[in-house]
Amino acid sequence: MGKTKYLRDVLALFEKSPIVNYDSIKRIIYGKKKAGNYTKKLIYVLLSKGKIKRLAKGIYTNKDDISLSVFGFEPSYLGLQNAMSLHNLWEQETIPIIITIRKIRTGIRVVFGGNVLVRKIDKRYLFGFEYYKDGDFYLPYSDIEKTFIDMVYFKEHMDDEVIDNFKEKINMKKLRDYLNRYPLRFRKMVLRRLKKEYL
Repeated sequence: MGKTKYLRDVLALFEKSPIVNYDSIKRIIYGKKKAGNYTKKLIYVLLSKGKIKRLAKGIYTNKDDISLSVFGFEPSYLGLQNAMSLHNLWEQETIPIIITIRKIRTGIRVVFGGNVLVRKIDKRYLFGFEYYKDGDFYLPYSDIEKTFIDMVYFKEHMDDEVIDNFKEKINMKKLRDYLNRYPLRFRKMVLRRLKKEYL
């Protein structure tokens, strides 16, 4: 297998999936001696020519959507105001907000010249997200109930209009099921924000 075939096969990976990791690229050239060194060189060439972009360490894409960076922080999901926009709970646009359990630096990260915000959550609370179609891709976003819980958890501001929008769409049974995973004091705090009594 020549270098051209390696290159063609690697680029074909990016046509099958918007996200490709280092190990997937390395597997294509597994039979070559010093595959690791060659993999690094090939990735460097593709990056320098703009054929692919680095989303996170060992994670690459050939797409321009910075929301794909959520896959660089797995296990993770998109949430908070970002999820509120997806669920039409408010009309403001936000940068991607990635919620992860990984022990990494939080705050603003620059991806493809744009900003993403990384927040960290306790692994006990990594639930309540699904894959929703956003543009050309299916991405993991918190559902409405978990979005509301996370807004309280991270002490994010919600005005009365936003809370009313949540109240119209929230599934109280699902919310209470989720809240059973949290301490009682926090459960009451969340329900007070919804002006509901804890049942």
